[in-house]
Amino acid sequence: MLKQALQIVIERAPQVFRPGTKLYKSSSGPAILTATSIRSRAISSLTRTSDYSKTISTRSFSTSRTMASTKSFIEVVKGRRSYYLLNKDAPISDDAIVQLVNDTVLNLPSFFNTQTARLVVLLKAEHELFWDMVGEVLKPIVPEADFPATEQKLGMFKAGYGTILFFEDPAPVKALQEAYPIYADHMPTWSEHTSAMHQFVLWAGLEAEGFGANLQHYNPVIDLKVQNHWKVPLEWKLRAQLVFGGKAGEAGEKTFKPLEDRVFVHGK
Repeated sequence: MLKQALQIVIERAPQVFRPGTKLYKSSSGPAILTATSIRSRAISSLTRTSDYSKTISTRSFSTSRTMASTKSFIEVVKGRRSYYLLNKDAPISDDAIVQLVNDTVLNLPSFFNTQTARLVVLLKAEHELFWDMVGEVLKPIVPEADFPATEQKLGMFKAGYGTILFFEDPAPVKALQEAYPIYADHMPTWSEHTSAMHQFVLWAGLEAEGFGANLQHYNPVIDLKVQNHWKVPLEWKLRAQLVFGGKAGEAGEKTFKPLEDRVFVHGK
């Protein structure tokens, strides 16, 4: 379903390379970290390399065999919805979930090949712990009369199977800002674009595998508690939380604004 579709995206949206472009990568290893492995990771440091061909040659892509190979990428895009009623049912294995995340992180583009996305995957009990933490942080902040509704909403997220935390590592961005000051003001925005692509592809990809999912933004109020517990480098910036699980209900009705107000074609 998503394998062939994402391969098309990868082929049509290559990394931005120019002769002499400096590339940066984390010396601490892969950008995806599970809740158990992240505790053993050291804080990322940057190393420079002029040979970007090694980075490209090691990239690969694969998805679970449960995906229907006949489903196109645009069909996957159309099928992506916000599912808020979730349960603990998982249509694919934990290994398949991690493989989908790995493939996404390895293959999605980033500006100047900075590869700034850092993902933390929380499954089962770790996922539930995360949403308990969110409640602990919000309770002193939310008015007492409003907290029961907030608690109910958080319970809906906790009822799911897992949560993916999307961080951005600002270190490569800062290095490039110094190297290319003319573009410096735009680079933080480009970093956000990188994160958004990862969020969308995993959202659509998990739903293509049979999960329901929704995207949340409880940052920055939860950042410090989360980073301290899962030993995430404090300089990383939390950008979103993708909640997923079995579908316990249907997605709401989706409405569309007129395309003529949103798409403009010239030269046809």
